[in-house]
Amino acid sequence: MEQWKRNLYILMFSQFLVLGAMSMVIPFLPLYLKEMGTKPSDINFWAGIIFGANFLSAFIVAPIWGRLADRHGRKIMILRSGFGMAIVIFLTGLATSPWQLLILRLLNGTISGFIPASISLVATNTPKERAGYALGMLSSGAVAGSIMGPFVGGMLAEVIGYSEIFFWTSACLLTASFIVLFAVKEEFVPVKQEKRVSFWSEGSMILHQRPLVIMFTVAILLQFATLGPGPQMSLFVTELGVPGGYVAFFAGLVISITSFSNMIFAPILGKLGDRYGSEKVLFGCLIAAALFFIPHVFVHSVWQLLICRFLLGLCLGGLMPSVSTLIRKFAPAGKESTVFGYLTSANCIGNMLGPATYGVLSGLIGIRGIFLITSVILLVAALWLKAGLKGAGKESMATMKSSA
Repeated sequence: MEQWKRNLYILMFSQFLVLGAMSMVIPFLPLYLKEMGTKPSDINFWAGIIFGANFLSAFIVAPIWGRLADRHGRKIMILRSGFGMAIVIFLTGLATSPWQLLILRLLNGTISGFIPASISLVATNTPKERAGYALGMLSSGAVAGSIMGPFVGGMLAEVIGYSEIFFWTSACLLTASFIVLFAVKEEFVPVKQEKRVSFWSEGSMILHQRPLVIMFTVAILLQFATLGPGPQMSLFVTELGVPGGYVAFFAGLVISITSFSNMIFAPILGKLGDRYGSEKVLFGCLIAAALFFIPHVFVHSVWQLLICRFLLGLCLGGLMPSVSTLIRKFAPAGKESTVFGYLTSANCIGNMLGPATYGVLSGLIGIRGIFLITSVILLVAALWLKAGLKGAGKESMATMKSSA
């Protein structure tokens, strides 16, 4: 087997383990806070800031880890994150107060980066003509883990309790890290620079490249629009009513079915991106996702909602893998991981702002109203992508003519 394929399948399985492990515990943070004796009136407050703390610290440090990856290799960054998070998650299982949980979540965000570093390694070690397929497969592994995690975590919580789940999560992270340590082989040759460029100068150079800014903006809008409605789905399922009163089951099913169709279709859309261009696949998926959010407004049963969520997942499978493929395409040689670090920061902005903003909006315009807002945001992202890349193409052509 070619080395890039071997790395892909190993990292695909490792991401399955990591996302599965992390999603075993995150949905149960409010219950863990309750178990440690937090006042019921304070649980929602603490759960919100503890959940967001991870994204805040990751947003700050992601470009720094990316820059180090360009200098020293992507594999070492995967290992740094994997082993580091295993230690922090283990300590989280020993926490006895919300303040300790908050500090540990901030620390976890600081050392996180297993997924972005894996994407960067696959993107830079895969032939360009197969990058879309490879990143689609990698996304499928991550999504599969996020589907299985809450299911396994829910069963474990009933048997061993919430704090012990963190120890199991730590063990999964250790396993994934050791698999990468012994099985992944990276072809890494650092790009020699005539003079050392400061972190701020390098960041300024990256943020002055129009195609990259376009992709970062699209990533923020994607995360904002697709993750924002998530916390409201269980309330919407309750509003619709479910057979037998099994609200928790159907709420989980509504979320999981989107991830399931996403997992199936991501590699297919990745292949289409390799054949016809990732920018075309990304634009088409944005338009389709915007359209599929509109029927959400008119559903009157949970079965109709499940169909809408399944169809939506088919489109979501082509979004972030296409963004990653285009980031690899536009990134300066030798700066790929740094650029992926900025992409991670962009994702964190959307992750932080989306759920909070949608929580406020749902109180003003209702849950059905936020589906229309989401549709508009995705449509704006598609038009911004189309116009931005077209303008960037004209700029590059003008530059080439002037230099000639």
